[in-house]
Amino acid sequence: MEISGKIKEVREISSNWKKQGLSVALVPTMGYLHAGHISLIEKARKENDKVIVSIFVNPIQFGPNEDYEKYPRDMDHDAEACKNAGADLIFAPEPNEMYPSANLAHVNIDQLGDGLCGARRPGHFSGVCTVITKLFNIVSPDRAYFGQKDAQQLAIIKKMTGDLNFTTEIVPCRIVREADGLAMSSRNMYLSPEERSAAVILSKSLAMAKQMMEDKESDPERIKEAVINKIESEPLARIDYVEIVDAETLKQTEHINTPVLTAIAVYIGRTRLIDNFTFKGE
Repeated sequence: MEISGKIKEVREISSNWKKQGLSVALVPTMGYLHAGHISLIEKARKENDKVIVSIFVNPIQFGPNEDYEKYPRDMDHDAEACKNAGADLIFAPEPNEMYPSANLAHVNIDQLGDGLCGARRPGHFSGVCTVITKLFNIVSPDRAYFGQKDAQQLAIIKKMTGDLNFTTEIVPCRIVREADGLAMSSRNMYLSPEERSAAVILSKSLAMAKQMMEDKESDPERIKEAVINKIESEPLARIDYVEIVDAETLKQTEHINTPVLTAIAVYIGRTRLIDNFTFKGE
């Protein structure tokens, strides 16, 4: 396995692989890899000849009061994890390699980024789209792998890829959870033991919502109210949002008669966690 922080070098390596007729996968990450990330790499390994993992904490997707500086980083751990999972190359650039001067070119997607996390984190998805566009242009991957925990991000990247005529196939990958149901996240390491125990309220509230849908409850407002009450029963939890939206457009829906995304963002102490599920119905 190789490690490079240089755009030119990574572009040449990927280009040479493709000239040999080999399929190339990209797994974009911000590092501090956990089992969820590893599942993406392992899936990419099974489905492609070569796998590139990008490890880059992207500064332009963090707001001024967010956790860019303290976002967890551990390159030694990540390199070992990538090697064990079967990656062929890690692309780990420094910020001045990706953004050598003032970043005046940005990529944005209208509408899909207006609600959910996009409404709470202005500029976040522009930063995401910009860095993913750069990665696609550097690597030219045949496939790129993204976790479904970041459901809004996944929807936006799929739309961006189609609208900008990238040939990369976007491969969604299931949410990987801890034994007690908590969705795996690099930010889970911020939680104290007491907060870690409290954080299972996210998955418990979503399980309840899913059961209500399976029991034929079709009014999203009733389900949202039940989820809010469930989360508020945990003293350490503070709701950022609870939303039930159309799974494709991410717009509010009045009835659950098409596939819907139930998405939540909740602060446990000072740590903001997200989780979701998609209900496709019968």
